[in-house]
Amino acid sequence: MKKRHFEIAGWLLFIVSALGFTIASISSFWGLFGSLFFLVACLVFLVPYFMNDD
Repeated sequence: MKKRHFEIAGWLLFIVSALGFTIASISSFWGLFGSLFFLVACLVFLVPYFMNDD
């Protein structure tokens, strides 16, 4: 496997983790805010992997 595949797999695991924390912290505003912020940050880090290199 290429290094890129491992990096994408790692980020996908971070996203799954962020979703789990989001579900677990539904009753806490700050916990929910932090987990959603973390989820968005993980998604932003994935954007360059799916952009075309021109």
